[in-house]
Amino acid sequence: MTRRALLIALVSLASSAYFYEGGGWNQNTRFDLVRAIVERHTVRIDAYHDNTGDKAHLGDHYYTDKAPGASLTAVPAVAVTYGLMKAFGVDAGSDRAVVALSYVATVAAAALPTACIAFCVFVIAGRLGATSTAAAFAALVCALGTPVWAYATVLYGHALAGAGLIVAFLGALILGEPSKPRRQITLAVLTGLAAGWAVITEFPAAIPSALIVGFALWQIMRTDRTRLLPVAGALGAGLGAAASVFMVYNELAFGKLVYVGYTSEEGFEAMRTGFFGVHWPKLSVMYELLFGTRRGLLPLAPVLAIVPVGFWLLIRDRATRAAGLVAGAVALYFLLMTSGYAYWNGGWSYGSRHLGPGLAFMCIGLAPVWMLVPTVVRAPILVLALVSVLQSLVAVATTPQLPIEYQRPMQDLLWPAFKSGDFPIGWQSFQELRPPPGPMSQLARQRVPRASWNVGQLVGLRGHASLIPLLIIWIGAAFVWRHIGITEDLVRGRTKADSRSQNV
Repeated sequence: MTRRALLIALVSLASSAYFYEGGGWNQNTRFDLVRAIVERHTVRIDAYHDNTGDKAHLGDHYYTDKAPGASLTAVPAVAVTYGLMKAFGVDAGSDRAVVALSYVATVAAAALPTACIAFCVFVIAGRLGATSTAAAFAALVCALGTPVWAYATVLYGHALAGAGLIVAFLGALILGEPSKPRRQITLAVLTGLAAGWAVITEFPAAIPSALIVGFALWQIMRTDRTRLLPVAGALGAGLGAAASVFMVYNELAFGKLVYVGYTSEEGFEAMRTGFFGVHWPKLSVMYELLFGTRRGLLPLAPVLAIVPVGFWLLIRDRATRAAGLVAGAVALYFLLMTSGYAYWNGGWSYGSRHLGPGLAFMCIGLAPVWMLVPTVVRAPILVLALVSVLQSLVAVATTPQLPIEYQRPMQDLLWPAFKSGDFPIGWQSFQELRPPPGPMSQLARQRVPRASWNVGQLVGLRGHASLIPLLIIWIGAAFVWRHIGITEDLVRGRTKADSRSQNV
């Protein structure tokens, strides 16, 4: 199972790293913090803030208004790349260098975490009783057939927060299994750290993080209460490590151990209402989040319509009931929270990005459906999955940053651009406050230089042909998957033969 999980993670990573989507306010402010730390050894983004409207202004200085987790995650990889550039005499401030550094940051803080999500969904589905095929269906749909793929190609925090939560959930599941005390303590520390890092990446992850930590403690109480205190201490140590990083950042930035950058955000007045812009859920907004033509999740990923059936199957089985309830609660939380958020539509995003950290938990419900339904029912489910993957491919190939003025962005912008072969259509760079003026269709006709590209274009391919290397990667992965299956069958056959010979 591990080799299959790693293969799916690699497919996810390659598919996400294949695309570079350019900049935007959200990712620019996160990258500004990365540059400030790496280049100027400060958390103030004074030297870079003109490229974004997402920023906090306190005193005479500017800071990112986002939680720092995604930026801090990207810093090591960017620092290494920046150091190599300086060593080889490359001007690290040039436009091409900024593109390279922002690409590295996006892969480190968005594409890699999404690969981790795919790995965890596969393993979790297997631990909840799914076959390798059913687990692969859930993991691949999550990575390639939902907006998760779009968020893996831009420097948002939602992919990383989702990875932190799903890693913590997997850790909580494993904590319920018998193991050596030292291994259990190590796992508890990592579980707490993952849960805590999700929170310092996206603050709304605090409630599901607490729920998952509570689930981990319940798992220990259920199996071995004598280990409750040491495991609880280890979980606390992991959470504390993440909290310490956050407090150090706050002290350096704002002179306070506990501070939220949104408090000093410029504009976005609704953030000062309710609880940082969050009010009671609204049914009308929930409908738009699920079914709307502008940001609706199910029109973009129709295969997720079967998720409630999957959770019903998990919850009715006593062996998977607790895990199913926790995973379902996390997914439901993000839907309810987003439906009460003042800026629920997510701005320029594919779907509502605020649902992003909960999508992996939704996809856990896909595996039991695929495994338990009759073969004849799998055909329409597979069609829904393929439609979901195709629409996600259209988004990442053109742009996952959809201007808010499009009421039907898939029909009116993405499909026409993809069909024409004139893509990608991202014009804003990491150093620009706004893309060039005018509708995207007009910019395309005027041949305005674009800030986005894909790997196929780097080797000279254009239009639909630029996606051929990605297709080759997928086909190669399918052959490797089949080879793993053949190898496992041979190993099982030898094991059975050896067992029979020993009995004789």
